[in-house]
Amino acid sequence: MITLRRPIEEYESDAAAFKKEFIDNGETTINGSELIDQMDSYDAWLKSVTDNASPDTVNPSWVVTDTYFAFDENDRIVGIIDLRHELNDFLKDFGNSGYSVRPSERRKGYATEMLKLILERAHEIGMEKLQLSVERSNEPSVKTIIKNGGKYERSFIFEGEEADVYMICL
Repeated sequence: MITLRRPIEEYESDAAAFKKEFIDNGETTINGSELIDQMDSYDAWLKSVTDNASPDTVNPSWVVTDTYFAFDENDRIVGIIDLRHELNDFLKDFGNSGYSVRPSERRKGYATEMLKLILERAHEIGMEKLQLSVERSNEPSVKTIIKNGGKYERSFIFEGEEADVYMICL
């Protein structure tokens, strides 16, 4: 059982450990993290995430986005997921949500549960469908999307790799 919680200042050390695990595992991208993987300052990242959650303060080049840490029953961050309320030109292939599970916690069903909870949130705010994209080679994520009702829509090439777009109707 997991819970989704918005990032706050008190999660800084937990977030640093979460990020470090990806780096130590040789992974430079943390999908769904609103660029926590590229920011040196948790405070700056937290401000960005907080600003982007409101139409009044969202970065003009971005879209309103809710970002959540996924905590397990032991109060440990096991994942991160975001919900983009709409798509801009940049996001038209990438979709309304991205997510990552920390390397040591993969293949335990967390991604499936995280996506299920974000679908509930999307429905609550009046969204009718969620578009998701995934590299075709990322079989665990493909399975997660399909388990949550994802239907194949189309394919595209991203950084030389085939990726597929799925749609989930809410």
